[in-house]
Order: sequence, then structure tokens, then C-alpha cells
Amino acid sequence: MLDVTLVGTGGMLPLPNRFLTSLMLRLEGRIMVIDCGECTQVTMKQTNWGFKNIDLICFTHFHADHISGLPGLLLTLGNSQRTEPVVLAGPKGLADVYKGLSCICPELPFEVIVKELDEGEGVSVGKFNVSSLKVNHRIPCYAYRVDVNRAGRFDVQRAEALDLPRQFWGVLQRGESVEFKGKLYTPDMVLGESRKGIRVSYCTDTRPTPELPEFVKESDLFICEGMYGDNEKLHKAKEYKHMLFSEAATIAKNGNVKKLWLTHFSPAMPYPDEFIDNARSIFPDTVVGKDRKKTTLLFEED
Repeated sequence: MLDVTLVGTGGMLPLPNRFLTSLMLRLEGRIMVIDCGECTQVTMKQTNWGFKNIDLICFTHFHADHISGLPGLLLTLGNSQRTEPVVLAGPKGLADVYKGLSCICPELPFEVIVKELDEGEGVSVGKFNVSSLKVNHRIPCYAYRVDVNRAGRFDVQRAEALDLPRQFWGVLQRGESVEFKGKLYTPDMVLGESRKGIRVSYCTDTRPTPELPEFVKESDLFICEGMYGDNEKLHKAKEYKHMLFSEAATIAKNGNVKKLWLTHFSPAMPYPDEFIDNARSIFPDTVVGKDRKKTTLLFEED
């Protein structure tokens, strides 16, 4: 299962009751984060997930409301006795951005690995498999898709037929190979066909692009910006390269996703629920995101 928390839902600047847009995903106790604007660690603290197990932080782009909270978060990670490396991933230029921000957190008890992603390149850390798609904002910006893959069922009869000691079965079940008495045993010898995994897609700060529906296709959860709820704000959405509720809903519909959470609301829109029908008339299973909104996504057979 995959735990999902929409840590914050605001765009541009934090408000007293709305932190900046950020997402946390938790899988088998390990955590990845997408975006980290100022004050993000404050609302993260309220999730009670802790900080020590954050392994990967992805950035959609380098506007301040998506990355300026990074130094504070890294310092908090250090104070949590984190010693394992932390991976930062994002568009080209991330190394320079991190170099600038790191001057206020120069001594960390763990290695920071910076991975700049080419267009369409992904990153995998632990069991988090992340794909990227370049979208249409005023500066280079990526949407992300997180896939949690699931191996096939373990076939006891096939394992017994191999005459391999049971002590090695768990290794094969984890997807690792085993060498025993000069013979190599591979997972495909004991596992059936791969089963359906879990998919979460995240997109913010962009105009709709033709590639987005295919990129988010069949997502169990699609989290998408809705900077403006009112359809009459289309001119502003085009000018600043953001999206309307109705445009996010259209992408969700065309991508055949299961659920849509809207996020990244304009600070000039204090009550986004007032415009929810503009999205639900297109994609009924739409909700307005709230800070620290949580869900647990289960594998299909569970």
C-alpha cells in the first residue's frame, strides 16, 4: 500500500490556513517528497510522519514557492539523526540552485546527491519509480508520475521443483537472484506475471499540454494544480501559465484516472470549494485538496 499526504495546497505565498504546495508519499516506511516551499516543514511536522526516512525530494521547478523551504527541511533531516544519503531530483539547473541554498545549511550529517533530469528522464530510489514530463510554464517545469510496481505471485511448486533450499526463497521473492552450488537462480523462475501496481501523478504550474493525459493515464490518484476556479480567469491562466479547475478536470477525464485532487490555489481564491462544480461537471470524482489531506492506496488485489 502507498500512503499519500497533500502537505500543502497554496500557490505563490503561504497563508495562515494554507501552506505551499507539497506532496509526501510513504511506502514501507520510506518517504519521498515533491516540492518544498517556505514553511513546508511546519505542515510536514503536523502529519506525524517524521523526517528521518525522507529518501528523495523532487522539484517541479525552481520558483521560490516550490523550493525555498529546502534548506530548513535538510537541517531538520540532519537534526533527526539522518545519516543515509538524500537524493534531490529536478530539471537542469538544480545543482546551481542547491549550491546557492546550501550556503545556509553547509554542514549536514548525510550526503546530498543532486540528480538533474533530462527531458523525459526518470529517477528510482528504493521502490519509488519516478517518471518526468516537461510541461509548459514560464521556466523549465516537470510533471511527475510515481509508479509502485508489484511482482508476480510466488509459486511454491516451482520453487520446490528447483531443489533450492528454502532459506533462499525470500531472496528470489524480493526480486533478487541467488547463486547456489555454481548455478544462478533468477526471480522469474519462481514468480508469475507482474501484477498491477499503484500510480500517482502530480502536475503543477503549467498550461495543459497534449502529452499530459497520456502521461497520467490510469493513475489511481492525479494531483493537479487548479490555480483559478473561475472559468472567467482563463486570460490570467494563459498569461501566467497556470490552469483552471475545468482544465485540470479535462486532463483527468482524458487520462482515465480514478481520482483528481486539486491543489496550488491562488492566494486570491480563499474559498476554492465555491468553484468545485466547474471541475465536477467534467470529472465527477474531483475534490478540492486541503492541507494534510491523506489517503492510502491499496494494491488492486488487496
